[in-house]
Amino acid sequence: MPPRRPAADQDLFGAPEPPPISAQEAPAGGPRTRGPLADRLRPRTLSEVVGQNHLLGPQGALRRMLDRGALASLILWGPPGVGKTTIARLLAEEAGLRFSALSAVFSGVADLKRAFDESRMRRQNGQGTLLFVDEIHRFNRAQQDGFLPVVEDGTVVLVGATTENPSFALNGALLSRCQVMVLKRLDDAALELLLTRAEGESGHPLPVDVPARATLRAMADGDGRYLLNLAEQLQSLPEGTRPLDVAGLSSLLAKRAALYDKDREEHYNLISALHKSLRGSDPDAALYWFARMIKGGEDPRYIARRLARFASEDVGAADPASLTLALAAWESYERLGSPEGELALAQLVLHLASAPKSNAAYTAWKAAQVLATETGSLMPPPNILNAPTKLMKSLGYGRDYAYDHDTEEGFSGANYFPEGMERTRLYRPTERGAEARVARHLERLEALREEIRAEKP
Repeated sequence: MPPRRPAADQDLFGAPEPPPISAQEAPAGGPRTRGPLADRLRPRTLSEVVGQNHLLGPQGALRRMLDRGALASLILWGPPGVGKTTIARLLAEEAGLRFSALSAVFSGVADLKRAFDESRMRRQNGQGTLLFVDEIHRFNRAQQDGFLPVVEDGTVVLVGATTENPSFALNGALLSRCQVMVLKRLDDAALELLLTRAEGESGHPLPVDVPARATLRAMADGDGRYLLNLAEQLQSLPEGTRPLDVAGLSSLLAKRAALYDKDREEHYNLISALHKSLRGSDPDAALYWFARMIKGGEDPRYIARRLARFASEDVGAADPASLTLALAAWESYERLGSPEGELALAQLVLHLASAPKSNAAYTAWKAAQVLATETGSLMPPPNILNAPTKLMKSLGYGRDYAYDHDTEEGFSGANYFPEGMERTRLYRPTERGAEARVARHLERLEALREEIRAEKP
């Protein structure tokens, strides 16, 4: 059976062309052939791409590459709807390369081999290839390794697109051969420009008032494709529709779900933001990140566990009650469940952020572990060992033990470290919160210890 020729909308090796551009940008020109608004407003040049001036502006990294005629293999890392596919297409056009596309979701080793073979044939005919791989992080390690020889020998200029952190999602060998370009989520000005272009394409303004227009941009959450899809829904309303206010817009359109993946980078980004906001004593920011995690579907028990750790690690003895409150909030959530129990965790977030901070206990514990490893199996001094048998007494166990409660100060000043080992200061309380009282108390005891040592023969 003869091989099937690819359809007009397919790449040379039969893989479907990427979906309509990321839709974030629109050309200044007039209307195009009918289709989705995002496709009709596809940028025709790199100068029409919005929101990525740090890469495409006069001093941008990609602009400089093109001006030098030295386009390197790239990884375009950024959230959905910011122009990754669009930029790859336009880079190929401006660099004079054949644009070839693969999606890691639908392609396997055979597709890669076919793409590489066809790129080699083009190269022999003097035509270079820009191989665009969407969702490149979905290829496994062996498949990613398959790109190495064709990137190294110049068979293809690889442009991979990913929404995942390349440091975690891609092989180190592949990363070392590519430059990572970070695309930004579209800011408010870029989104407004897209709305203006959408209105220019249709020839009439969107039926929303000024506050609703701002809400429309907020609904997109930095995703240009999503914004244009929302605008297209508004353009489909009957002509003469009264401009919608915020309430009317919200009832008509659905807000884009916030980016959050409990198993990937965003999970760690947000818990890091929560932890550092707590450490920085910013209750408002901490409560915001807590809400972001809850809205994203995070398990409140995971957050409760991290808050309990924070109570020991970062608040510590500066506010000893914090750990008790953390456990109480955790238990309250277990008893009440969601959403009622989340209020107990919110209360805990506010308390921990507002509490005095000290990591002295955490630092002391880490130092104690290091010291225990270094000193091995040294025995405690005999005078603090119990002596339940005659043999143990004869060996000096318990001899000359000073019972602290019998002393005038309730403090004997005895040495409790192993014999032959110098006293080591591990716990250094701060002057914050309740720990300040602890610091003064320990300083007084240290002075007494010195006096007692001085009195001994």
